[in-house]
Amino acid sequence: MASQAPNMLPLLYNGLEPLNRNSHANFKVRRLGGLDRVAGAHAIPVTVDEFAVAQRHFPIVFSTGDNSIPIALMGLHEGTNTFFDEKGEAREPNIYIPAYLRRFPFVLARLREDSDELSLCFDPTSGAVGEFDEGEALFDGENPSEATKAVLQFCEQFEQAGHRTQAFMNELKESGLLMDGEVAIQPEGADQPFIYRGFQMVDEEKFQNLRGDELRKLNQNGGLALIMAHLFSLSVIREIFGRQVQQGTGPVGFREPATADA
Repeated sequence: MASQAPNMLPLLYNGLEPLNRNSHANFKVRRLGGLDRVAGAHAIPVTVDEFAVAQRHFPIVFSTGDNSIPIALMGLHEGTNTFFDEKGEAREPNIYIPAYLRRFPFVLARLREDSDELSLCFDPTSGAVGEFDEGEALFDGENPSEATKAVLQFCEQFEQAGHRTQAFMNELKESGLLMDGEVAIQPEGADQPFIYRGFQMVDEEKFQNLRGDELRKLNQNGGLALIMAHLFSLSVIREIFGRQVQQGTGPVGFREPATADA
């Protein structure tokens, strides 16, 4: 989740370049007003460290496939993000910004498939790192600047959270708690419900029928709270549907019922 080889670019990254003093001695990092490429991302990875806060804003589900990861749904259709506009700016000031987005354009990555060593890299196409007049310097003489040290620390913390997240996902799989997800939304004025699939979720029936020792283990390692946060967050899916309808990206042919004037 956290680290990728250059030939397996993480979501939103168009390229990776290792940061080094010889090539980037005069480079600076500047703050971007928005990240336009996030506007077309309907799901953003999140770590278990973020569940408690993220579940208040987004449905937290799990991607499909063998290497499933937790994702925050920001739209119910691919290419739709109800929380960020076309410029990649948050539509509302108090929306939680996942750490995955906050670390961009940096990432710790394996430069060689046969090595576990991680290097601090950045996306050279981001527009945030370069030889600019404004911004914070990445190097102070021959040494990394305070800005670079802060970036590295954040990426290391994200990497550590990624390991904890992988441990949680392994436990879900070993417990057989993951199932193919399906959500039906029956809005007022619709002849039939809208069905959404393409993700995984915790099987509530299996969860409720876990043995006492299994529940105790989940509680002791923090997994129980994470599962509950995931399950509670599913109620937000209906809110995402409503946001899409309001923004004109809802199901084709569906419109909200007209309300009478006061």
